[in-house]
Amino acid sequence: MKRTILVTLLAAIVALGVVAQEARPDGFLKQYQLPSTLKYLPAPPDTLSAAFFNDYYRYQWGRSLRPTPRGLEARADSTWQMDVIGRFEAAYGMPINAQATPELYKLAGKVLTDMAHSTDEAKNYYKRQRPYAHFNQPTLIPESEETLRNNGSYPSGHTAMGWGLALVLAEINVARQDQILERGYQFGQSRVIAGYHYQSDVDAGRLAASAAVARLHADEGFARQMQKAKEEFARLTAK
Repeated sequence: MKRTILVTLLAAIVALGVVAQEARPDGFLKQYQLPSTLKYLPAPPDTLSAAFFNDYYRYQWGRSLRPTPRGLEARADSTWQMDVIGRFEAAYGMPINAQATPELYKLAGKVLTDMAHSTDEAKNYYKRQRPYAHFNQPTLIPESEETLRNNGSYPSGHTAMGWGLALVLAEINVARQDQILERGYQFGQSRVIAGYHYQSDVDAGRLAASAAVARLHADEGFARQMQKAKEEFARLTAK
């Protein structure tokens, strides 16, 4: 009986591991292959600088939008990893999932992983305190506050994921590039509205994503999957 229970538990653990792996696929690049954010990004603004005054101004701007429809959008944008894709479907103009667009979905998942890692180096080095922790004020998403309280604020990983995905999607669906890039920009601004990032964190996140996407274009695996996604898009739009 005990052996049966143990086997069942082990099977469940393995199954959970498979689900987690599917939810967060490997990226195209290893960490060491990504551009070093410590080499090309400046340090986050000092609290006595004019740049930090702008961060504070934008923080208050974000707080003012929380009770509005834009605040609801910012809360919806707090999603992570593969769920980020769904926030871009309307701008892209068609579903992006494993059934409707399997090649694009595979591409997007791996790109999101690379974008998430693109900010790790600077995050871990600077360990900038998040605005809600610095000002000791609540956020738009209170259930995530304790989890992210000690996670570095600079650069914004959410922003890097949104902007990097937007750059890739805009390259595939050129006719909707403006809508896609607007969605990518606003995805980052949602982090300011939510109170989880300063504006300078978001700006740096976009730079990190742009550098990472540029590096992806030199990777053969990315190039092959991008071509598959473009061919899939051509077939779907031809119909």
